[in-house]
Amino acid sequence: MLKNSSILITGGTGSFGHTFIPMTLEKYNPKKIVVFSRDEMKQWEMAKLFKDNPRVKFLIGDVRDKDRLYRALDGIDYVVHAAATKIVPTAEYDPFECVKTNVFGAMNLIDACIDRGVKRIVALSTDKASSPANLYGATKLTSDRLFVSGNSYSGVHETRFSVVRYGNVMGSRGSVIPFFMSIKDEGVLPITDYRMTRFMISVEEGVELVWHAFEDMKGGEVYVKKIPSMKITDVALAVDKNAKQEEVGVRPGEKLHEQMIGEEDALYTYEYPDYFKILPSIHGWANDPERIGVGVKVESDFTYSSDNNEEWMEISELQNWVEENRNKIGNI
Repeated sequence: MLKNSSILITGGTGSFGHTFIPMTLEKYNPKKIVVFSRDEMKQWEMAKLFKDNPRVKFLIGDVRDKDRLYRALDGIDYVVHAAATKIVPTAEYDPFECVKTNVFGAMNLIDACIDRGVKRIVALSTDKASSPANLYGATKLTSDRLFVSGNSYSGVHETRFSVVRYGNVMGSRGSVIPFFMSIKDEGVLPITDYRMTRFMISVEEGVELVWHAFEDMKGGEVYVKKIPSMKITDVALAVDKNAKQEEVGVRPGEKLHEQMIGEEDALYTYEYPDYFKILPSIHGWANDPERIGVGVKVESDFTYSSDNNEEWMEISELQNWVEENRNKIGNI
C-alpha cells in the first residue's frame, strides 16, 4: 500500500519520525516522505541524516495552521499524525497550548486531509487517553474521538482515519529510561511511587503497528498492541542495580498504572493474536464483519492496564535492550 506513495508525517522530527522514516524507506520504497514540523533546528539536524536521500522532504509548519496544512498535503496519499504536546506536567501548566495542538490541530488535519483527498490517516495515541487522569490524556482522548468520527464527517469523500495506541516508548526523549541514565551516577534514582507500573514498547514496534493499521483499516478503528508491563522499580534496577531508590511522590496528572483499554470500550473491543482493536460505536460499525475479521470479542468487563497485564518484561530483558541501544537512548 505505501509502496511508491507520497507520505506526510506531522511532528516528524520527534522520536517516532526518526525511526519511521528509515524503516519505511527500506521496506516500502515510497515516492517521498514529507516531514512537517515547526522546529527548524530539529529539521536542520534531521536533514543532515538524510542529505543523500532526495525522497525525504522537509516543510516548516504547525498543525494549528490550517492554511499551511492545505499546502503541505497537496499530492499526499497517506498521513501519519505524530505531532503533539505530550509531556504531562507541561500540559498541566500550559493547558491552552496543549489543547491548541492536540485538539484544534487534529480538527485542522481532518478537514485538510478530506479536502485534499488524502487516502488514509493514522493518528498516534497514548495509553493516557484511556480513562484520562490528566489534561494531556484528555486532549488525546478527544483527538482519538475526532479521528474516529472523521470517517463519518468525511461524507462522500473516501478519506479514512484510524488510531494506534501504545504505551511508554523505551528510550525516547523525555521518557524514564534516558532520565534514569542521565542521573544514575549520582547514586540515587527518584521513584514517584514504588507501586507504579508502565507498559513498555520499542519505537520499532510502534512503527510496525502503524504499518499494520494502514493495511488493515476500514475506518474508525483504534489499534492497541499487546506489549509487556514493568514495575518502575524494576526499570530503575535495570538501569543501575546499585543505585538507591527514593520515593518522591506522584507528579501532577500522573497515574499509578497506565491503561490502554477501559471497561467502557470493552463492548466494542476484539482480540487478535498480537493486538486488540476497538471498533467505532457509531453507525453499527462495531458489528461490521469486515472490521471484525477474525477477532474475538472480549468480555464486557475487560480492561487492559499495566498492572493486570499477562505479559511482563524481565529486568534482564531491559538490561539487554539498553546495552543494544545505548547510543540512541534519549536521541530517538
